Amino acid sequence: MNQSSTNTPMLDVKNQRIAFIHASWHTDIVLNSLEGFRAEMAECGYDIDKIDVVAVPGAYEIPLQAKLLAKSGQYAAIACSGLVVDGGIYRHEFVAQAVCSGLMQVQLETEVPVLTAVLTPHHFHDNEEHVTYFLRHFIKKGRELGSACDSAIRLTAASKALESTRI
Repeated sequence: MNQSSTNTPMLDVKNQRIAFIHASWHTDIVLNSLEGFRAEMAECGYDIDKIDVVAVPGAYEIPLQAKLLAKSGQYAAIACSGLVVDGGIYRHEFVAQAVCSGLMQVQLETEVPVLTAVLTPHHFHDNEEHVTYFLRHFIKKGRELGSACDSAIRLTAASKALESTRI
């Protein structure tokens, strides 16, 4: 069986629909990841008008929406972003772990790539220095999320094409 990439149909990235889910806490920071994500996806040849943006109340709500969107069959990938900080009342590590585990489960169940830039800094203080740092950092993380999304879409399409040739 010849498994070279020449047997894989050409992927038209301009027609790929992508969901971008973000938590609504710290949106002034978190939406910078969307900015970086869109810039990277445009550089990779995607139509940024086909990136659907979905706001959820907090990071904990991201996995359910990711699953519902993945099951719709409309998306080549789902990218997620949020900032989970220690609010002093609950353990933010628990929330971050639940979100990451939930997102992994979604992609394994649906075979739709689900990528995350849900960040959990050890120490976040709502002061100018931290906010300024994370404003820049989320742009960088958004670009990295875009690059990973492009790679995951292409890899998934190639793997599914291989699978369909076996049948």
